[in-house]
Amino acid sequence: MQTLKKMFTMRSAITALVALLIMIIAAVMYDGHVAGNGFWRGIIIANFSRSILGVSAWFGDNYGIGIIVFTLLIRLLILPLMVYQTGSMRKMQEIGPALKKLQEKYSSRNPETMQAMQAEQKQLYKDAGVNPFASFIPLIVQMPILIALYTAIRTTKLLETGTFFWVQLGDRDPYFILPILAALFTFASSYLVMMGQPEKNGMTTSMTYIMPIMIFIFAISVPSALSLYWVISNAFQVAQTWTIQNPFEIRREREAKKEAERAKQRAMRKAVRRHKR
Repeated sequence: MQTLKKMFTMRSAITALVALLIMIIAAVMYDGHVAGNGFWRGIIIANFSRSILGVSAWFGDNYGIGIIVFTLLIRLLILPLMVYQTGSMRKMQEIGPALKKLQEKYSSRNPETMQAMQAEQKQLYKDAGVNPFASFIPLIVQMPILIALYTAIRTTKLLETGTFFWVQLGDRDPYFILPILAALFTFASSYLVMMGQPEKNGMTTSMTYIMPIMIFIFAISVPSALSLYWVISNAFQVAQTWTIQNPFEIRREREAKKEAERAKQRAMRKAVRRHKR
């Protein structure tokens, strides 16, 4: 199992490198002019725009397909981070019952008790190889990407005026189809994660239903190009969750571990009975 995980991690790193190279090649090959001054607009935003426009040029200047392909490249680029996050989340879920026992053990909220609980939590994280902040890493990485994409669309005339099926990429979706799809894929991904948890968590359950609503509200307020990004990104997230965080496989693995532990306990009890005879 560890070997398979290492292979998947290595493959995701290679895939990320290939995705980055394709994005760079698309930006370099684009022969149009993209305006921008300073580090943010002149380098970051301009190269985002050049990369999207370059990819679009490969598909007959279809900017909708360009954004879809660019989104997939972005998701492949951050795939190693997502794999790391998923592994960390799995470990956090498994030590959840132990964390709950610690909270019950140190129910008092005086400074000494809180310090002792934090020390034990830190040791528990260390023993399990868990980084409790790992889940924020992909979010931190994606936020500048979303901001850069939004700015690239707003400052690049071709992207702002481009059309894709029923939408103009620089305007909001008049039929709310993209916002609805973005919300549905967000829910599907979150629900799959929730299914794999060892026990129900009130906050996680709430966020499973709140996040799709938030995504829908955001998506109806931004250009369709950004809604399209969310649709493809969240659809990719569903496929990724099903592949590396399949709740049915997680449940089977967890049940197998429990059965192995029960078998071990039965064998120990039998050994004790034999010894007594």
